Parts: sequence; structure tokens; C-alpha cells
Amino acid sequence: MSLDKEYFLNLYLKEDLHHLGLKALEVREKLHGKHYYYTINRHINYTNICLLECKFCSYYKRPTDSDSYILSIDKIVQSLREEEDLREVHIVGGLNPAIPYSYYIDLIKAIREFKPNLRIRAFTCVEIDFLSKRTNKPVEMVLMELKEAGLTSLPGGGAEISSERIRRKLYPQKISFDRWLEIAKTAHRLGIKSNATLLFGHIETEEEIIEHLIKLRKAQEETGGFEAFIPLPFIPANTKLSHLRPPSAQKILRTIAIARILLDNFPHVKAYWVFLGISLAQIALLWGADHIHGTVKEERISEASRGTASVSLTKEEIENLIKEIGGVPILQ
Repeated sequence: MSLDKEYFLNLYLKEDLHHLGLKALEVREKLHGKHYYYTINRHINYTNICLLECKFCSYYKRPTDSDSYILSIDKIVQSLREEEDLREVHIVGGLNPAIPYSYYIDLIKAIREFKPNLRIRAFTCVEIDFLSKRTNKPVEMVLMELKEAGLTSLPGGGAEISSERIRRKLYPQKISFDRWLEIAKTAHRLGIKSNATLLFGHIETEEEIIEHLIKLRKAQEETGGFEAFIPLPFIPANTKLSHLRPPSAQKILRTIAIARILLDNFPHVKAYWVFLGISLAQIALLWGADHIHGTVKEERISEASRGTASVSLTKEEIENLIKEIGGVPILQ
């Protein structure tokens, strides 16, 4: 595929929304036919204490805040007992200097011992960088030690958007996208797959979105290590950017569609219903997305943004959402 930025930018901005969706659906069906994917998973947000204080984040707390927390390993393992059919656990948290490196290793070991066949998707590239710097260990060593403990793959969080302009304005203490990508590629070379994300609908331009997608496509051509792309619409409520309006449904569908077209070398594009809402996520499955994520129990990051309690879906509810659009549900 020719990576003509102007072509994709024009397609993103000017193509009729339904025509764009049909183009994306065509790419999706070439890859997956009528199959749509989901998993049975649980989210673990092990601490909300974070040094970064990103302007778009409503989740982080300072150590002195009354509602700050660190979950014990025992409590995390105990929470997994509630899910008999669990396929995947998704673990992310803040950059908390009070947590020793041994916690991360012991957490993965404890989960692996408790559920030997569980897919453990844990710690963003931002967290891996943090652990590397704190321990003075190379990223490769941190990743290998986590892999030996039982880590399966990395989540895609922390990529945000590749624009350095935006990083300086919204999250100057966080690692750059180039560093994020370097760590993701390192994980891939070590046999650790990962996801990739895009946070959009804040102060970015459409051109910056296309540039982000092109960089991800090129990285996938190099390593083949990305399993899924997850577009995340920004939720401004309860953040330092609460004056901004959230992205419209049209913007979200356009972004999902152009991602499916441009990232045809990514196995999956997710309609992450936790951020999109259930109805829009179902529609997004007709605009190029093929994966609706999972049952998702106890996801606290979006909960903090919305200011409402998180919800979860049952296996049956997800399968019904897929069947209603003529799809065949596939449990991963």
C-alpha cells in the first residue's frame, strides 16, 4: 500500500461518511468475513497514584489524596476467583514510586500460578520505561523478566498521539511516542505481542491523526507484533481539559474507518465499548471494527472520566450485539 498522507487525509476529511464506512467494511471482511471477536476479561488497575499528572487524565491521584490506593497482590488474585470462564486479564496502573519492582514480577507470577492458561496482558510501554529507569535495567531485561514470570502481552495504552507538539502541551512528563514505539518494537522482538492506541478528539489535527496511523503501519511492517489497534475517543469530563467538547459520533466512526483502511496489516481494530458506549460500539462494527473487546469487569480509568460506576457485559449480551448486525461471534 502506498502511504500517501495527503490521500488518506483527504479520504478522512472529505469522503462521505457512509462511503468511508463501506470502504472500511470491505477491508474488514477481506480479513475476517462475518466473524467478530470478543473475549471474557477483567481489568485490574493496581494503583491510581501517578507522577505524570497528564492533563487529559482524570484517574491519577497524588500519594496524599484520601482516595489514592495500591491493590495488594492477594486482593487482585482474589478478584479473579469471581470469573470462572476468564480468558484474559488486563493490568495497567499509574507510575507509583512506592511500589517495588518485585511487586510487578510477583503479581504476574501469582496470577500465572492461580490460572495457568490465562492471557496476561499487562503494563503499558510507559510503565515498562518507568520500571527500566527505576531499576537501572535495560528495557529488554525488564520485559524478559516479566515474560519469564508469565506475562503474555502488553496493552496499547500510553501511545496517545505521535505529535510532539501535543505531548509538550498535554503530557510533558510522559515518554515520547518514539520512545513508546521503541519499547513496543523491543517487546515484539522478544516474542511479546502488544496492542496500539490512539487518543483523539482533544487538540489534535486530522493531519496528526493520519501521521500517527502511518507510523503505526510502518512499525507493523517492521515487526508484525501488533495484535490490535484501539482508537480511544477523549472523554474531557473531570479532567483539566473539561472545557473541550468530546468527539462526535461521526468523528469517532470516521476515525475507526480510516484506521481500518490504513492499518490493513493489523489483525484487529477494536470498537472499545467502554469508551464508545455500547450502542456506538455496535455501529462501529459496521464501520470497520471487528473486535468489541470483552466483558470488562471493574475498569476504573473510564469510570473516573465519566464520574459514573463502570459496567460490564455478559458473554450473551456481547454475542447478541454481534448477531444483531449479522455477524458471527468468535470468543478469543
